[in-house]
Amino acid sequence: MIRHRFRIWESISKEWLAMIGLTIIIIVLFAAIFSNFLTPKDPMGQDLRKRLIPPFWSKEGSFDHLLGTDHLGRDILSRIIVGARMSMFVAFTSSFIGMFIGVSLGLMCGYYLGILDNVIMRIIDVQLAFPVILLVIAMIAAMGQGLINLILALGITSWIRYARIVRGETLSVKNRDFILAIQALGANEFRILTFHVLPNVTPSIIVMLTFELARVIISEAALSFLGLGVPLDIPSWGGMLSEGRNYLATSWWLSTFPGVTIVITVLGINIFGDWLRDFMEPRTYRR
Repeated sequence: MIRHRFRIWESISKEWLAMIGLTIIIIVLFAAIFSNFLTPKDPMGQDLRKRLIPPFWSKEGSFDHLLGTDHLGRDILSRIIVGARMSMFVAFTSSFIGMFIGVSLGLMCGYYLGILDNVIMRIIDVQLAFPVILLVIAMIAAMGQGLINLILALGITSWIRYARIVRGETLSVKNRDFILAIQALGANEFRILTFHVLPNVTPSIIVMLTFELARVIISEAALSFLGLGVPLDIPSWGGMLSEGRNYLATSWWLSTFPGVTIVITVLGINIFGDWLRDFMEPRTYRR
């Protein structure tokens, strides 16, 4: 195990893009976990006397608010740090819900085939016919706005990618000699799927999870921008974009800094996920 971890670190240390992506992820996760201790100001504290202060490098800027303040006098930097917590919470929770559903169905469809496989595959075909964001909006409209409904809607709409990939991997793994040998020894199907098939498809699941995290972050920001995501009383990157759109001509920093944060975070996750995909595919990765 220690040797394997050292091998991973040695490989990633040779790829500067992957190191940048990993560094971005670590910084965002650190900010999300310790946001209560990192915020220089109260992210919800309002002071209309300090509204729309520009960033510190501007002529009217102040070092007391490094990235300026919004239309209610709230500190932009503090709200971005706290917004990381909500964005990461929604991203990880929704992704894990979709991963659990998709992996479970993908394993069963790939291993058993038959009627279950046909039904699930047709459901996937139907869901793929609809744009994901429109499907999420329709689900939120039906269930009602709220954080829990947002997480469920994003999670339920993301399972199809896991299911398709895991099904294909399972079809390949279940016909290998070691699986046939285990079946001949009389192992039950649950044990085969859990302890022998699942570990062999886990690399693909991990890679898919990284890309799904980036997609969910963008989806959450888009929904919050439209007023269908995280409630406005909770700081989030998408909500900050929505609040700042009316001030783009006069106070560009209200939307620019949250938008740049989303771009950098998603870019970092995608860069690291791209390296992880190559690393877990021995035929394409050059060590």
